[in-house]
Amino acid sequence: MSESVNIRDLNALVASKSDFVNIITHGMDQTIVGQKHLVESLLIALLSNGHVLLEGVPGLAKTLAIKTLAQLIDAKYSRIQFTPDMLPADVVGTMVYSVKNEAFQVKKGPIFANFVLADEINRAPAKVQSSLLQAMQERQVTIGETTFSLDDPFLVMATQNPIEQEGTYPLPEAQVDRFLMKVVIGYPSKDEEKIIIRQNISNERRTVRPLLKPEEIIEAQKVVEQIYVDEKIERYIVDIVFATRFPADYGLDDLTGIIAFGASPRASISLARAARAYAFLRGRGYVVPEDVIAVCHDVLRHRIGVTYEAEANNITTDEIITEILDKVQVP
Repeated sequence: MSESVNIRDLNALVASKSDFVNIITHGMDQTIVGQKHLVESLLIALLSNGHVLLEGVPGLAKTLAIKTLAQLIDAKYSRIQFTPDMLPADVVGTMVYSVKNEAFQVKKGPIFANFVLADEINRAPAKVQSSLLQAMQERQVTIGETTFSLDDPFLVMATQNPIEQEGTYPLPEAQVDRFLMKVVIGYPSKDEEKIIIRQNISNERRTVRPLLKPEEIIEAQKVVEQIYVDEKIERYIVDIVFATRFPADYGLDDLTGIIAFGASPRASISLARAARAYAFLRGRGYVVPEDVIAVCHDVLRHRIGVTYEAEANNITTDEIITEILDKVQVP
């Protein structure tokens, strides 16, 4: 009985703390046409204290989305344009000599913001990528001999251009794994594109006013951590992840020669965290299988390696995940 009371309390808590979801969604809709999935993914990552890797062709409002979100939350925003000649100091900061004070002073880099857009991350050399990913993971940066904590909330949205691969440094699998989600976004519909044209040629875009404070997001993150995940849901998450490692055990023999390596334990943790955030967005204090299914593709698509055979047959990780979800028993 106590458990049902607990769930009721959780539902009430989520209901009281998730009012801002509609406010943010409405605020984003004022500026961004379509791209509902992108907006929802950013919110899931923000509430789960994770980061997003975005893949999409140029011009799909990726920059506008995270900038608008930062403005709505009255948070600090910075953009880093990655180029092949960058140094780690261009991201984290460096020591600068001050002639006036006759001493070295810390000059903080653009990583010191609540929302960081890492544009075209695959254009930067490995050293720069690893400095960013280390900051994402540890949420602190060392400049000189001093260690600084990064701002809270802290969300990195890194973008990759899928078409132009010349002069790029693809992210190693171990580093890509540090992103909570990899979101692939597509083109808008015809109707959406008409509205986009209209807004841009008539300068109809509204100015974005802050509607929230960063502290409210931190409060919401604490509530998301309390959302109830039943043992059956945990088992379901583990089964999905294990099906990527040992497909034959789940009757997925056709995937044996297609998957080079399965998802890591970090994938299981990320799946549970993202499912919690998705439940929060739906105003629920507990996770249901539909929450796991809803976030599964975004959480797993960059964590499964495919063999050359799969690549030759144009089999994508998305198709593999769909097949696994069809086969693994839903609780």
